[in-house]
Amino acid sequence: MKLVLKSLSRIGLLLTAAPCFLHLFDALSLPQTKLLMIIGMILWFVTAPIIQKESYAFAQHEDQDNI
Repeated sequence: MKLVLKSLSRIGLLLTAAPCFLHLFDALSLPQTKLLMIIGMILWFVTAPIIQKESYAFAQHEDQDNI
């Protein structure tokens, strides 16, 4: 599950950044760029907090073991 969320999160981040460069070099039209960026933004905003929450919980658990 964690690997799937990390992969989806990275794909979302890539879909947020890559269409800008593709549009710059006329490989994508503006509507296609906007659509891909919106999909990437939604994917990133849905998956990233879940991953951060899991990482924070793991770090808290690790700190408790060192006390």
